[in-house]
Amino acid sequence: MNAKNTMNTQHMRHIKRAALAAGVGAVLVAGVLVFVPDGDQGPPEPGPEARARAAVGAGSPASLPDVAALIRDREAWLRKNPEDAESWAVLGAAYVERGGLRADTAYYPKAEQALRRSLKVTPGERRNPAATAGLASLANARHDYAAARKWGEAVRKADPARWATYPVLIEAYSGLGDYPAAGKALDKLRALRPDNPRVLSVSSAVYRDRGWREDAAAKADEAFTEAGTPAEKAGALHALAGLAWDRGEPKEALRYYDAALKISRDHHQSLAGRARALAALDRADEAGQDYQAAIAERPLPEYALELGELYESQGLDGDARSQYALLRDRTARARVDGVNEELLLARFESDHGNPRAAVDRLEAEWRRGHRSMQMSDALGWALFKAGEPAKALPYAKRATEQGMRSALFSYHRGEIERALEMDSPARRHLEEALRTNPRFSPLLAPKARAALDALGELPDGGPKDMHGNGEYTPLSPAPSAPSSASSSSSPSSAPSSVAPSVPATPSAVPSASGTPSKPVSTPTPPVSTQSAARN
Repeated sequence: MNAKNTMNTQHMRHIKRAALAAGVGAVLVAGVLVFVPDGDQGPPEPGPEARARAAVGAGSPASLPDVAALIRDREAWLRKNPEDAESWAVLGAAYVERGGLRADTAYYPKAEQALRRSLKVTPGERRNPAATAGLASLANARHDYAAARKWGEAVRKADPARWATYPVLIEAYSGLGDYPAAGKALDKLRALRPDNPRVLSVSSAVYRDRGWREDAAAKADEAFTEAGTPAEKAGALHALAGLAWDRGEPKEALRYYDAALKISRDHHQSLAGRARALAALDRADEAGQDYQAAIAERPLPEYALELGELYESQGLDGDARSQYALLRDRTARARVDGVNEELLLARFESDHGNPRAAVDRLEAEWRRGHRSMQMSDALGWALFKAGEPAKALPYAKRATEQGMRSALFSYHRGEIERALEMDSPARRHLEEALRTNPRFSPLLAPKARAALDALGELPDGGPKDMHGNGEYTPLSPAPSAPSSASSSSSPSSAPSSVAPSVPATPSAVPSASGTPSKPVSTPTPPVSTQSAARN
């Protein structure tokens, strides 16, 4: 059976499953699946407010019109019933969701006011878990992962069976770099709701972080199959596109992004992803148009950074500067609304501004307990760009040795090792970057190839020096993340206690707690571009 027939067969299976789940019959007429309602029509379809309330309560994707309808409904209700704690919690969670959907951080202070009002009316995480969990979700949206952990753990302690708490905790633990805790939370979540689309999507994300690509793709495929709303389907397709991108398959990623946009036209994440894939396929003009469209709809600073680097790779320095100015503007606005964009700003400063300022930003974040793979990679790269490759290497190792297969992480480590004259490891990691995704960045992928060419071929007889002249930096055990009270620490030079430890390489099994299971193969795309529109 060829690939097209395989794709169509799988998509037909998804439709049949959806038909059975909806309680309708289906017959095949002239090759077209026609749905025939059974005698019992069942309850009416929920309205937009109900759909948004269900999605927001479970932390699942919701459509912007539905969320807007929910906000209008609860605002009107609360004007007449200001002592309704539950409605204040729902309104606060809806504000968080709308802020993310609109890329408008101005909704986050409103969300905090609503959630705290709910807790004032009905205090305590045991009596008011929805408001407490809402504050955890808000903290994640603001990238304050220590606060998200605090609120999330309070809800979990009060009600361990409340499954919607665990995705919030998993995001917080991942932001802090506490991947073992994230794995344990995922195990509990899967035990509570194994086939829920939200749970499947979270499982896919955790597996991706651990480098289990095939298992991550399988879970994203299951999430698409089980999805009950267009927003959920688009989110699952976006995840599959991201995995294809990570594998260095921009054509495959483009197909998934197109399918997601067919289902949800305002899915800005997929529009930006489509631009990224087009740039990798040497369709720079189209990529620029898609980036501009995404920024016009949702002016996220990370989109401005990507478009700026695309322009810079084309020699369009003036256009690049305009995007970098937009990045600064949007991050400044976000800071006013309580959003922590230090990681993104440091990434920008390392390559396009002041690397020493990037180091100061990231060392402060490290002391706050933000020690994710992304933070480790960014801090290592900032130290390297600031002229301290020996201090940079432990962070680069920590980023690359926790499981995630990232061409960017490998490239950064290879350049750091090259600066330390560790030619063999440098060659290995530069090759790994280009093997993982040959077009991982329009600006940096060519530099990776140039660096590899500069190293030349491996000399006959193997390398003479396996270690180079890099300074040895002992790796102390990673301390537990400090409480949010430590976030006021001012930046300074990194003390030895800041140096990260390199965790043991995780066992390649798809259970978050290490329980072995049989690997699965990477699924084919669940929909074609044309069939997605019919779903």
